[in-house]
Amino acid sequence: MAEPAASTDTTRLDEPPENEAADALPRDPEEAQRALGEVLDLLRRYDTVRAQAKHEAEGLDPDRQLLLEHLAEAQHLSHLRSRIERLHPADVAYILEALPRDERLIVWDLVKSERDSDILLQVSDAVRETLIASMDRAELVAAAEKLDADELAEISEDLPSDVLEEVRRQLTPEEREQLRAAMSYPEDSVGARMDFDLVTVREDVTLEVVLRYLRRFDELPQHTDQVFVVDRNDVLKGALPLDRLLINEPDTLVHEVMRREVMTLQPLDDAGDAAQAFERYDLVSAPVIDPRGRLIGRLTVSEVVDVIREESDEEALSRVGLREDVDLFASIWNSARDRWLWLALNLCTAFFASRVIGAFEGTIERVVALAALMPIVAGIAGNSGNQTLTLFVRSLALGQIAAGNARRLFRKELLIALVNGAMWGAIAGAFAWLLYRDTPHGPLLGLTMMLAMVLNLLVGALVGMAVPLMLQRLGRDPALGSSVLLTFSTDSMGFLFFLGIATVLFR
Repeated sequence: MAEPAASTDTTRLDEPPENEAADALPRDPEEAQRALGEVLDLLRRYDTVRAQAKHEAEGLDPDRQLLLEHLAEAQHLSHLRSRIERLHPADVAYILEALPRDERLIVWDLVKSERDSDILLQVSDAVRETLIASMDRAELVAAAEKLDADELAEISEDLPSDVLEEVRRQLTPEEREQLRAAMSYPEDSVGARMDFDLVTVREDVTLEVVLRYLRRFDELPQHTDQVFVVDRNDVLKGALPLDRLLINEPDTLVHEVMRREVMTLQPLDDAGDAAQAFERYDLVSAPVIDPRGRLIGRLTVSEVVDVIREESDEEALSRVGLREDVDLFASIWNSARDRWLWLALNLCTAFFASRVIGAFEGTIERVVALAALMPIVAGIAGNSGNQTLTLFVRSLALGQIAAGNARRLFRKELLIALVNGAMWGAIAGAFAWLLYRDTPHGPLLGLTMMLAMVLNLLVGALVGMAVPLMLQRLGRDPALGSSVLLTFSTDSMGFLFFLGIATVLFR
């Protein structure tokens, strides 16, 4: 049988892989949450034990006092270490992200050194920075040496440059080239996410030879649902799914049963677009090729799941002006500073809305009920606009909005807003009339409420569509601060419509 492609990090026929067995997954999906509760309880007990040991050692000589404190702490930390060691690295990462900095470092010190690299890959960027800052150079080098080239590239920005350079010198020339390639691609590209660990075969060998080849592996690369067929120049010719390998006769040639039509990715493709393709076609893995058609890596479903989760988190945080890589337990000063920009913008918009109200002080003095009713107009339109906004941001992320259907979608959403505004405006107007039917302005209040709600719901729909589209055309995240801008629009315009109509009707 021909050797696998030399340009990728494949395991060759004469060099079976030496991957360690993966950690067993927890049997209970709620294991992480339950473990977090137990760790928090153990940490509280640890604080109690420390305080009690310190109190009991008072009056003793300093050396004996320090010894007693260390003995009490070591005994209690052994229980905590035992609990941590039974957890999957992903669950340990989950717990570290949910702990304040001091307690996080206590738990991190209890993690076995051979698991450092796995956990560093799992934690968020902000938490990873705090963990790396607490490690000495030798620990960092030892952890980084356990990583594959693509994994090392993933955390390279957080590693000190001297540590990264020392680890790079210890790589093989092929691994160095893979690391250089992975670090050269944009963060949100397929190239930055692709895996170099894959299996390739030639098309002129039999399935029996392929099976004998695969049996030499201690274990296949994770998420191997197909082996890739390449020629002697590493050009991708197709893929051999494992099910076809198993159900066909052993003497069948690979080219007779392989799939020639394979969905391929380019390293500069957007990772979010690739994730949508995985979801659409139910893929487990997909080959990544260069412009000449040479196989250079693969994208797996595990990376795609990470992309989907990160994009979802980023969208949710961007809508309110927060960064994605925020540490839940960052310092109060840093956390407050991260929110200043959008709070300042919100303050400006609030003052603008207050000036709109101030412009109609005379009308409000004549009809005091307006002050009680106008928040309803702003609130309902804000809710309706958020529905449109969420729909548009999601559709833009999925690539479902194009020049050919945008105008029709705009028209539909505006008609929906018109229908909802008329119906719920009539209901709100009826309630306003019932509440103030004993006043001379009762009927006009109901009419004002209805007209203002119709107009403001139209504004909410228009802003909910226009803001994401405008941000996308500017090359920004469509969700960035969109909720703040929508609230500003529906509040200001709601007050303007309501009080403006009232001014005209109550002359």
